[in-house]
Amino acid sequence: MDFKLEVVVIPVADVDRAEHFYKTLGWRLDADFTAEDGLRVAQLTPPGSGASVIFGSGVSDAEPGSAQGLYLIVDDVVAARAELASRGVQISEVFHDKGGVFHHAGTKARVEGPDPERRSYSSYASFSDPDGNGWILQEVTTRLPGRV
Repeated sequence: MDFKLEVVVIPVADVDRAEHFYKTLGWRLDADFTAEDGLRVAQLTPPGSGASVIFGSGVSDAEPGSAQGLYLIVDDVVAARAELASRGVQISEVFHDKGGVFHHAGTKARVEGPDPERRSYSSYASFSDPDGNGWILQEVTTRLPGRV
């Protein structure tokens, strides 16, 4: 049985502002529905992704900006960072972790620049949406065994 991640709910304070931000990233607007009871659901999908994000009014009880560690996998973190920066996104410089295994939470142990050996899974950049939901770009050029 396959279990595929389809949607991640992210908490936002202003649906229109969030929708504008994610569209600025180049994400496709899949849906924006409002029900009679005021429930509003917007769904957007990053380019090339099989999973989407949804947010809206009445969609989540979580505090806006509380979603952290949301990963976007890219083939080239330097190019992906440059693309987002060219779209006006406030994004960190590319970094790797001092320990070399996985990055620490927050900015602890960040070393400027991509992984010196440019190993897959080891180079990152980070940004936040207007509410503070935290995203990480992670460069993956060769998948671990068992991953498609």
